Amino acid sequence: MEGTSSFALLELFQLGGIFMWPLLAFSVATVAIALERIIYLGRHNLRIDDLKLETEKYIRSGRFAEAGEFLEKQTDKRMGARVLFALVSNADLPEYELAEKAAEAEAGECIASLENGFNYLTALGSLSPLTGFLGTVSGMIGAFRSIAEAEDVSAQIVANGIYEALITTVFGLCIAIVAMIAHSLFSGAVDKFAGNIEKACSDLIIDIAKFRHYGKTEESPAPQSEPVPVDEQNEN
Repeated sequence: MEGTSSFALLELFQLGGIFMWPLLAFSVATVAIALERIIYLGRHNLRIDDLKLETEKYIRSGRFAEAGEFLEKQTDKRMGARVLFALVSNADLPEYELAEKAAEAEAGECIASLENGFNYLTALGSLSPLTGFLGTVSGMIGAFRSIAEAEDVSAQIVANGIYEALITTVFGLCIAIVAMIAHSLFSGAVDKFAGNIEKACSDLIIDIAKFRHYGKTEESPAPQSEPVPVDEQNEN
């Protein structure tokens, strides 16, 4: 069965003509990029919730240096740690906007690295079916040429020509489907990470502001009324 399948694929490849070679290159590139992104995204944990909770504990007790040390240890494998570290390491700046901008800049670099190769998947998803259609048109031209040169035109001549011409379209569409599915899944993961990191940074900036203003993250206690002097109490 395996030998028959291999022979059938090879035969289909040969029937597709010269345009099967660029389609073969597109298929290899699509699989290679998809596998590389799977490995890269799997290696860099995109979870944020656990980092946020642990960082909040340090910030609410004013231990900014310890929060930075905790995040710095995980910057190699955690994209979220890199962004939160940029925020915490600049938490002592007089203006909160500066720390927020530092976190945004780091988040932009992280997202750019996560999206590396996405544009190639988009290009492959567009070029593959176009190349397949080009092969089909070329095959149809050859089929009609055979019909024109044949003295006795039969349905078999027409069917064989169309059959060979449509092979490239099928291969092109299959490659495009794989490329677009991979792009959609990867983009969804990166978009989710971007939303989570934005929410985490916003919450941590609020905690930092509260600690600076009140010395703790809870709401500031209501101001106590000044005690009435004893002399005024006696007069009353």
